[in-house]
Amino acid sequence: KVSDGVREKAWKTYESLSAAEGAPAYNKKKKETWGVCIFIVAIDLDEMTFTFTELLKSINISVCTFFQFLKEVDVNMDTVSTKVDSTVSRLKKKYDVLLALYLKFERTCGLIYLEQPSSEISAELSSVLVLKNYWITFLLAKGKVLQVEDDLVISFQLLLCVLDYFIKLSPPAMLKEPYKSAVTAVTVNGSSRTPRRGQNRSTRTSKHIDTDTKVIEVLCKEHDCNLDEVKNVYFTSFIPFLNSIGIIASNGLPEVEVLSKQYDELYLNNKDIDARLFLDHDETLQPDVITCSQLERTPIKTSPDEELNPILPQTPVRAVMNNIQQLIMILNSATDKPSDTLNVYFNNCTVNPRDSILRRVETLGHIFKKKFAEAVGQGCAEIGSQRYKLGVRLYYRVMESMLKSEEERLSVQNFSKLLNDNIFHTSLLACAVEVVMATYGRNASQSDGTSAETDLSFPWILSVFDLKAFDFYKVIESFIKAEPSLTREMIKHLERCEHRIMESLAWQSGSPLFDLIKQSKEREGQTDQPEPTSTLNLPLQHNHTAADLYLSPVRSPKKKASGPSPSGTSTPDAQPSVNPQTQKPQKSTSLSLFYKKVYLLAYLRLRTLFFRLLSEHPDLEPLIWTLFQHTLQNEYELMRDRHLDQIMMCSMYAICKVKNVDLRFKTIVSAYKELPNTNQETFKRVLIREEQYDSIIVFYNLVFMQKLKTNILQYASNRPPTLSPIPHMPRSPYQFSNSPRRVPAGNNIYISPLKSPYKFSDGFQSPTKMTPRSRILVSIGESFGTSEKFQKINQMVGNSDGQLKRSAEVSAAPKPLKRLRFDIEGQDEADGSKHLPQESKFQQKLAEMTSTRTRMQKQKLNDGNDTSASEEK
Repeated sequence: KVSDGVREKAWKTYESLSAAEGAPAYNKKKKETWGVCIFIVAIDLDEMTFTFTELLKSINISVCTFFQFLKEVDVNMDTVSTKVDSTVSRLKKKYDVLLALYLKFERTCGLIYLEQPSSEISAELSSVLVLKNYWITFLLAKGKVLQVEDDLVISFQLLLCVLDYFIKLSPPAMLKEPYKSAVTAVTVNGSSRTPRRGQNRSTRTSKHIDTDTKVIEVLCKEHDCNLDEVKNVYFTSFIPFLNSIGIIASNGLPEVEVLSKQYDELYLNNKDIDARLFLDHDETLQPDVITCSQLERTPIKTSPDEELNPILPQTPVRAVMNNIQQLIMILNSATDKPSDTLNVYFNNCTVNPRDSILRRVETLGHIFKKKFAEAVGQGCAEIGSQRYKLGVRLYYRVMESMLKSEEERLSVQNFSKLLNDNIFHTSLLACAVEVVMATYGRNASQSDGTSAETDLSFPWILSVFDLKAFDFYKVIESFIKAEPSLTREMIKHLERCEHRIMESLAWQSGSPLFDLIKQSKEREGQTDQPEPTSTLNLPLQHNHTAADLYLSPVRSPKKKASGPSPSGTSTPDAQPSVNPQTQKPQKSTSLSLFYKKVYLLAYLRLRTLFFRLLSEHPDLEPLIWTLFQHTLQNEYELMRDRHLDQIMMCSMYAICKVKNVDLRFKTIVSAYKELPNTNQETFKRVLIREEQYDSIIVFYNLVFMQKLKTNILQYASNRPPTLSPIPHMPRSPYQFSNSPRRVPAGNNIYISPLKSPYKFSDGFQSPTKMTPRSRILVSIGESFGTSEKFQKINQMVGNSDGQLKRSAEVSAAPKPLKRLRFDIEGQDEADGSKHLPQESKFQQKLAEMTSTRTRMQKQKLNDGNDTSASEEK
């Protein structure tokens, strides 16, 4: 089936691999290597004259093994093109979803049907035939209804519709409870039910199907599915599918062979995976324990400072259904229209924004529904409407929380300027909709925490709403702080969106970022910088709100807020208009904060890669960072339509080159590929000049080195450039700390963070519903005595201004807090009293308590073991 052109080019690829480093590995797998070469070339030349499954069968290899071997073959970077990478990514996502659905399907059928039904059931209703009929019908429905092949949620909801249809046709004697009772109830209620191959099938009209909801209700309850959503899929997608293949109008369900023939057309047209082979447990579709481990949801550490969470293994389907149910429960109490509280804020505005807000929500809703249907399938337009509706509820909920926070922060009620800002509203709505889309869009390959993208994943929402990435970025942090019910997964997702904006999306041509940088440089002449290096080692303040960022830089430096304003900004709506002809442009808060965050992200990325490659040369790290930071600050045009990691890798290579350290670009790229959240396109397809792309090595030679040659050579001289300070590295404002933190000053005291407040099995519990006593527990050393023993500690801690609080989690209206400090230059922050420099008031108190410890323990024994395991503060 392979064309001559493909064969010839594939042979050249094969020969180059055989001559490459590590060739023995390929020579041992000649057949597999030859198959991979044919696949690579067929994709590149658009000459796929065979299906992916046919190729796997020919070389006798499984999907997972093939992908793993392809990854090994691509060690030289230039063997596999980005076109092949994207094809493989699509195939892998489709396989992951199909495998997850098939495993769920097998388990579910085992819960529905008796293994050995009574003898009255005919042989033709054997479980094998039932499974085959159901699965092929589902594959056909999925292929005809969905354009997005890796949409796990709609696919599973379609599967439930197929199960519902067949269960209602099954004799009750075949069924287990509660399905048997549900089918019997349907029959009693007058809906005609006939055997699967019985006569008079035409009596099952769509009218009857529309009223039979007992079975679908049971299925939704058993699988934690939202009934309204599944009904929507049933009526808008599944019924039209049945009509399209002539099931309802015909005198009986088509034979398996007829359905299989229709599926054949789909499969041969897509040239991909024959999913019918799951039924045969075909070797080519069997998951590999090592390479496809994401299908077993075992607890994993996401970073070194996180402890293992004892999460029970979950299937991908169960995980995503839990997330969706949790989101719906949060938003059930929210409204589709502005609340009374929001209306009060609107009425307080100089220009009431209510009408424009409602118009915008309606207009963007029509656009979203249209774009969703185009991406997923025309039959899924109403599903898009449902998701948008949830997004709108979240949008109003978060807006109200933000305004309450701003009112408390600034002591003003008139937010006319902010609430009449179109970009603010579009960004806030986009962020809310993105949270909903990401909750539904987590597919099977994301169950291990990787960020597998779908057609609808970020930044899809930006193109739908015609929104710039830099504008979207401004709302993310305030959004997280304003919505305490966001799950850990959603906070991580939004943080990843923020990182993607900082690393590439905000640097695309047409981004407002470049105009802001230009204005910043014009403000004080060319000496001004987007963010001076002197501020790098200062703490990154996270008390800027969305109002600060969207209204920046039009701020009056003279006019301060009438109320408390910890960030020192003026009130958003008490600002004089700025005349650009008579007044210099103001420094942009949004640009300054953006650059600080970019520097932090850049350094963390560099540090990770550096330790993988150059840990034996620690003296090189500050040099690489200085070149990297200099480029971002002074040669920022190199970032236009490029990626932060491209500049990072070039900086690393340049310093090693000038310092005569042997580090090849190939080695850098190989290590980079193993980092989380990386993309092959980052180093395979780099912009060289207008509309011309090539590998990162070509970019280094033709662009990076040419632009920075003079600066790079300075590092070889005896007078190298002044080193850039290392950015101050706080914990991410969005992370959930999982380990108890030790209090400074060397005492044996730990602060335990709040564990996840969500326990789905017990119903949804918001952290805001927890009491102060259940929020913070204190245990010092061993447990000793009754609660009176803690009064001294409680009194002392209660007098302190320091508060224990997880950023971005608890309060709907967060206030900037003082840092919890112990003995800074001998001064206690709570009361300002003086002590010895070596000894804080807190230490003195502990010393007093320690001296009475033995006496207290003796008293404990005398009290007859009248103790509790631990006491609450």
